[in-house]
Amino acid sequence: MAAQIIAVANQKGGVGKTTTCVNLASAFASMKARVILLDMDPQANATTGCGIESATLEHTAYHVLLGRASMTDTLVKPEGLGFKVLPANSDLTAAEVELLRRGGEEADLEDEREFALKRAINPLIRNHDWIFIDCPPSLNMLTLNALAAADSVLIPMQCEYYALEGLSALIETIEQVRASVNPYLRIEGLVRTMYDGRNNLATAVSDQLIENFGQRVYRTLVPRNVRVAEAPSYGLPVLHYDPTSKGAIAYLSLAGEMLRRSEKRGSA
Repeated sequence: MAAQIIAVANQKGGVGKTTTCVNLASAFASMKARVILLDMDPQANATTGCGIESATLEHTAYHVLLGRASMTDTLVKPEGLGFKVLPANSDLTAAEVELLRRGGEEADLEDEREFALKRAINPLIRNHDWIFIDCPPSLNMLTLNALAAADSVLIPMQCEYYALEGLSALIETIEQVRASVNPYLRIEGLVRTMYDGRNNLATAVSDQLIENFGQRVYRTLVPRNVRVAEAPSYGLPVLHYDPTSKGAIAYLSLAGEMLRRSEKRGSA
């Protein structure tokens, strides 16, 4: 079976995209799945959150997107984590500019620049089970490459008022991508992150999400948890930093829920 490629995206920053990406990769790896995490954010938080110093690497996502290195040669396997990472650094911003420049100068490449990541991923699809793409918190050429390559979009949502406004914009973006570069793109689901049930607003927003999106909202709630927040500073997913924490248990539960949904789709 081909890998499932999931872009973790939200145009609003600070909702737990990178945390969700890193910890889902870790959770699926703990189930013996073959997992790749692709860091498409120039902030490179997924890279550092896996303990990788990209400054010491010869190749990064920048080189892969521009065709200057293969995905296979660039992937890093952090010690003890059980999954592979395509590392990033701030050079990714330059890659975006270069892709835009190529499209503008060379008409025959204009429709191809959105598929640079997809072309790089294709050789690996048959040998892996899950590929997670950490997207930047904006709609740019990097996000568009991720959405063009993905089978589906996982949307982390913080349960606050402004998050709902950002969600409307993201849904519209997904529809535009479907219409232009990836007609098969679907919404994988919405996951509520940094959840605090003592907060009345969080409860109200959570109820509204379920009312509007029904079963596409995962039942698993990722709580606001200090261990989840601390783990990246040690270069570890929370499942490795503190596997008994509420945050670690929540991400394992989310991975299990995603796996059950995937199996249900496969048998349908």
